[in-house]
Amino acid sequence: MSKPTVRVFTPEFKQAAVKRIGAGERLRAVAEDLGIRRKLLYDWRAVWRAQGIAGFKKKRGRRPKAKPQDSAGGPAAELAAARRRIAELERKIGQQAVELDFFRQALQVGSVRKDGSSARTSTASLKR
Repeated sequence: MSKPTVRVFTPEFKQAAVKRIGAGERLRAVAEDLGIRRKLLYDWRAVWRAQGIAGFKKKRGRRPKAKPQDSAGGPAAELAAARRRIAELERKIGQQAVELDFFRQALQVGSVRKDGSSARTSTASLKR
């Protein structure tokens, strides 16, 4: 199965198509005449209105993939190390949150006496 061919249009071609629409030709007729989709013409017209011909000259498409650096350093190694450190710190924060909840509950349970009175305000254990 072969891949469909990708047509690349020059900025001048795009500009000419948009000018035809601006001159009053129907968008559908221009699209059929040029053998392109109408959506493409709508997109080109929007770019033309926003940026003029400069919008057509911008390079579009995928950015090239970053080449992995050697293991001695570089951005890829630093990024991996930073991600490992973040994961480690997130685990530590989670463990601390669990411990704080445990100690809060222990303090609440320890501060209430069996008879329902609070240990802080009760003077029942003091003898005169």
